[in-house]
Amino acid sequence: MKEHRLLLFFLLLSAVVLCISPFLGMTATSLSGVFGRHADALESVVFWRIRIPRVLTAYLAGGGLALSGMAFQALFRNPLATPFTLGVSGGAAFGAALYMRLGLAIALPGIGGSTIAAFSGAVLVILLAYWLTRLQGGFATHTLLLAGVALSFFLSSMILALQYSASLHDSFRLVRWLMGGLGMVGYDAVLSLFPLVATGAVVLFLLRPELDLLLLGDDLAMSRGMELQRTRLLLFFSVSLMVGGIVSVCGPIGFVGMMVPHMCRLLAGTGHRTLLPASFLLGGAFLTLCDTGARILFAPAEIPVGVITALLGGPFFLFLLFSRNTRRMLR
Repeated sequence: MKEHRLLLFFLLLSAVVLCISPFLGMTATSLSGVFGRHADALESVVFWRIRIPRVLTAYLAGGGLALSGMAFQALFRNPLATPFTLGVSGGAAFGAALYMRLGLAIALPGIGGSTIAAFSGAVLVILLAYWLTRLQGGFATHTLLLAGVALSFFLSSMILALQYSASLHDSFRLVRWLMGGLGMVGYDAVLSLFPLVATGAVVLFLLRPELDLLLLGDDLAMSRGMELQRTRLLLFFSVSLMVGGIVSVCGPIGFVGMMVPHMCRLLAGTGHRTLLPASFLLGGAFLTLCDTGARILFAPAEIPVGVITALLGGPFFLFLLFSRNTRRMLR
């Protein structure tokens, strides 16, 4: 009953955030100006063509990042694990940055070239980290985590090299994109992001029993009949799909995948039947609120939403690092 009330609260919070956020920004909009009999043309354009797709993109990206962090935290049994720590976001960012730097124009029906490049980069990083782990003889989650961290640092240096070799215009474009932002998204971003996040969310929804078993340890999970290799591959695929799409559209936005699942776990417990929808709902509302703050806190200037999440995520990371429960899980 408590879980149902919590999900209802998160659902209502999401509805309120989605309804209010499009009206907030540098250009004032009102109900009468958008929906009234004598609606203002400028307000209508700002509301329908700029604010609505931006809010929807932020909500999908926040929900997808929260689900990705939740999946990795269960897989590694580590509350600090996120797509960034394993290098998935770094691989996606490098793939998209390389696509932008080379000026390629490759696309599939309904899927942009940068999305393909970001997804390919994320998959390649996971395969490389997995291969490096297997070289040690077996599959140790801490080895995979360390391999991912090392690859993440390496890819960050490669992105800096791409930035340094680019022209002034392309270099500035890369810097802005790497900060993570939603300033230039439209309905095409929503349409490209929705199937990727929805597919990943459905896969994770079907894997809820396996996610619960992973928290007990690999040996106990296998003794309960779980196919460990298949579950890992499905988790890696779903996270790569979501993170690749999100990074290609919004750039790398950090800390959402770490903060939101942990907050939901404190409120809803560790059972993924409740944790999964709670993470998606709160993650979407959280990033939408952060993006709204990025629009209005320093108006008329606007800052990238990745700056806001980093400002909030840094202190939260320290809180996790020094909290008693986290230290117990890291032992």
